[in-house]
Amino acid sequence: MKTKILNFGIAAVALLSMTSCNDWLTEQAPGTNTPSDYFVGGEMAIQTINAAYVPLAWEFNDSYFSEWFFGDIASDDALKGGQGVADGLDAYDIDNYKVNPSNKIVLDYYRAKFQGIARANLALREVERIEPDDAMSEDRKNCALGEAYFLRGLYYFQLVRLFGGVPLVTEVVESSDKWKQQRASEQEIYDQIISDLKMAESLLWNKSKYPSADLGRATKGAAQAMLCKVYLYNHNYDEAYIWGKKWVDDQYKKGEYSLNPRYFDNWMEASENGPESVFEIQYIIEETSDYGVGFGSTRGTFTTILCRQRGTTMGSNAGWGWDHPTRDLYNEYEADDARRDYTIGVPPAEDLENTEVTYLGSPYYNLKNAFYDWDQGKYTVLEHASRSPKNYIVMRAADALLLYAEAALESGKSLTDAKWALEEVRARARKNSANPAALPQFPNYLGYSDNTESLRKAIRHERRVELGMEGHRWFDLVRWGIAYDVLDKDNGSYGRSESAAARAEMGNFIKGKCELMPIPYEELHLNAMEQNPGY
Repeated sequence: MKTKILNFGIAAVALLSMTSCNDWLTEQAPGTNTPSDYFVGGEMAIQTINAAYVPLAWEFNDSYFSEWFFGDIASDDALKGGQGVADGLDAYDIDNYKVNPSNKIVLDYYRAKFQGIARANLALREVERIEPDDAMSEDRKNCALGEAYFLRGLYYFQLVRLFGGVPLVTEVVESSDKWKQQRASEQEIYDQIISDLKMAESLLWNKSKYPSADLGRATKGAAQAMLCKVYLYNHNYDEAYIWGKKWVDDQYKKGEYSLNPRYFDNWMEASENGPESVFEIQYIIEETSDYGVGFGSTRGTFTTILCRQRGTTMGSNAGWGWDHPTRDLYNEYEADDARRDYTIGVPPAEDLENTEVTYLGSPYYNLKNAFYDWDQGKYTVLEHASRSPKNYIVMRAADALLLYAEAALESGKSLTDAKWALEEVRARARKNSANPAALPQFPNYLGYSDNTESLRKAIRHERRVELGMEGHRWFDLVRWGIAYDVLDKDNGSYGRSESAAARAEMGNFIKGKCELMPIPYEELHLNAMEQNPGY
């Protein structure tokens, strides 16, 4: 699977650039190639779809820009980390609510997503025109189109969560008069995402229908789960419940997905694209040296080396110490919840003497991203100095279950369904604990009562500890409307609880501004658009 998607079709990508030329020539010069010369045959169709996946894996250009820079570091789950406060000032600004429109992380993230949208648009146009053949049946062609719809919807979802409304481009841009577009409204973007995901759901295959070499592609179940998630972000709880229930009934209860018996299997390489995986970004290892090259220069991930701890005891496995879990997250876990120790790494005492290991009072590191082999009890040795083949999970079944629990609660449709889905996730945590009795069912923990408000708190607690350090927390806080109440330096629960050293670096979280990132200045310079409030 990894080699299939990441072998992304050079010709298809080249054509995307070629078709963007100005159309001032009225006649084709001799020897000129057109898209119809390239987009022929089923194999080319599959390569074109593969190309649309690839920008999901991009995380380096002028800066590193993995999604956890926002989902973890901007939240109360993590501090920036690194060699020190001055290491990665753009990430420092994200951590401390000081982002400005010149932030390179924000710019690279924004541009990578639009590259993905452009490739999905190309795939939707050209694959539709290709006739089925021995390499692509009619059924596989429809599924391929479903993949393109899914990817376009996912890219736009990644954008709207960070920027609000953005330019809405649903066709191949072939002339200069098409690419300068004003921002669509946030609701218009959500409407497009929902339309794309519904089309994807109608065309995609179930996970079990794919051959093993293609596991990791978008599936019908992934589209259903994403529809539940998107409707939650759009605060349409009735529709979120409908799609969450459809995923549970059609996918989870029929065995298309299940929770791994061992929680930590989700981050073992042998379990990639396994029973709990709903959708994940595919990486492979290769020898490419890509410093200073930028987008698309490697098919391995930087996340492993970025998040592994610094320190001498790590030897050749040492990392760069980014994405430090906070003491606030550490304290969120209940007693004997094994998920804490599978999520948050604690360096040995001798490493703590190294001033680069502890960052603003936090000695912790992101163990989920460290590529640790729990069966062997050691870190997986990286074959490349800075890249790893470890996939990055976008959604897994536990996430989908908790989204369904939230939809069932907030829609008022079924408290029973909400409690069932919550307990599905907690039951695994209980089985993984050395003291299962310490993790009772709702409402018999953390002082909860059997009412709607306590159930809401329980679901939100469970999302934080189940999905800790997986890049979800910031987005959850914003969509719940409580980011200021949690994150503000002076008035937020996290802002008041973190170390004095961390508080000294924090800026104030400005309500009505900090819930979104700014539209990058370079994009505004190229295309005059309205900026987000406060920037």
